Amino acid sequence: MTPNSESKELVITREIHAPRELVYQVWTEAEHLKHWWGPKGFEISVKHLDFREGGFFHYSMQAPDGSQMWGKFVYQEIKAPEKIVWINCFSDEAGNIVRSPFSELIPLEIRNEVTLSDNNGTTDITLCSRPINASEEERSFFEGMFDSMKQGFGGTFDQLEQYLSEEKTSQSVQ
Repeated sequence: MTPNSESKELVITREIHAPRELVYQVWTEAEHLKHWWGPKGFEISVKHLDFREGGFFHYSMQAPDGSQMWGKFVYQEIKAPEKIVWINCFSDEAGNIVRSPFSELIPLEIRNEVTLSDNNGTTDITLCSRPINASEEERSFFEGMFDSMKQGFGGTFDQLEQYLSEEKTSQSVQ
């Protein structure tokens, strides 16, 4: 599977006030992911996490209104503690890829690459996303969602930053 060469890539960068090894750890363990991954206000439940190339993360997201969606990452490349590449998709409870519950035009599969760069005790995160195996209509729709996705990932990264500040506090107490 390769990204569509015609697709524009969504690129989001963020400085996180935590060391790279800790930031990497909270991307790789179920106990951490459930506390910060996903849209702001959603409760994440981890059904399965096999963090290795070829492994997957399967999770549910419960909205404040009680509705539920499922998501899945299939890990493509892992280079600790600096890079994670995965294919992201909506899924059903059994882990089968399904269309997004809110639009038929969202590509079935999105390739995400997150890089973590050490910056003197803080971590610079760069997330790059683009559809793979997508139709022209799906690619266009994806590109039209950039502002919304930047806002959504901004909320997710806010949750990450908050969770990491709590983790650093609890680690210093132990």
